Amino acid sequence: MSDPLESTEHAFLELEGSSGNAQLMCLFGGVLGILVLASVIGVVLKRNAKNDAARATIENLNARTRAWWKMCAIFALTLLIGRVGSLVLFGLLSLLALREYITLVPTRRGDHRTLLWSFFIITPLQYYLIGIAWYGFFAIMIPVFAFVFVPTRIAMSGDTEHFLERAAKIQFGLMICAFCLSHAPALLILEIPGFAGRNAQLLLYLVLVDQMSDVLQYVWGKLAGKHKIAPSVSPNKTWEGFLGGVATATLLGAALWWATPFAPLQAAGMSLVITLLGFAGGLVMSAIKRDAGVKDFGAVIEGHGGILDRIDSLCFAAPIFFHLVRYFFTP
Repeated sequence: MSDPLESTEHAFLELEGSSGNAQLMCLFGGVLGILVLASVIGVVLKRNAKNDAARATIENLNARTRAWWKMCAIFALTLLIGRVGSLVLFGLLSLLALREYITLVPTRRGDHRTLLWSFFIITPLQYYLIGIAWYGFFAIMIPVFAFVFVPTRIAMSGDTEHFLERAAKIQFGLMICAFCLSHAPALLILEIPGFAGRNAQLLLYLVLVDQMSDVLQYVWGKLAGKHKIAPSVSPNKTWEGFLGGVATATLLGAALWWATPFAPLQAAGMSLVITLLGFAGGLVMSAIKRDAGVKDFGAVIEGHGGILDRIDSLCFAAPIFFHLVRYFFTP
């Protein structure tokens, strides 16, 4: 004879999961609706462009929209596959981003085995640890173990020329491309009371607010941008674009509180953190590109350069967002 309490709990979990799926589909449907609207507006603006400068700006916006369509298609696929799909997707993104980064970093023959370890052992291991929900090791594997391993392995090669510089650049690449980015799918392993089975919404929320902040800062900058923040690092970033984009994306994040475990005011605070850290990520990665003398990290994504050009803001925002959620919203 079945336990009535157990049956009730099972029914409640099913109802909660059904509600979560509906919210996720609603959130994802809203994203698709925005993309359809943006595509239509892009076509209209392109037809009515009056000069070359306007056409260039509109083409940039349309390229961003097309890139978003591709990203949404990939994200939809991962939602169908589940947690494993998300880990595989972000794992591949980490490897591609690390490859783009390493191509800009001068390396020597003595670094080759260290790089093999970085690509084929350390990065996959980071995502495996998330897959088995081993938070204690996942949180320190790269900052502690890889931090010690990388310079040791380079030293074993016997090549000491620019030793510290080479070791530091490889360590930074692992931190940004593998460690920081892996915190996005790590949201799926958090056990948040009253939010069971809905962690995919939190991942989509992070990506949506982060990427919309980038887009909105660009739009506000084109509409009202006059005072540049760091012209020698990123000429297109202005204070007007920064403030307008951050404010608008924060309001958007607050309006989507229903898709998160946050109250409206908490969602606003979390969104503000995401947008500020996202801006910092974009600025830092722009400085790296300027130092290397390149415009983009790669050319994989039309209109956006490489993978790392598209996820630079997410790399800075994801770990802070993850740990804030874990600290304040898990037991």
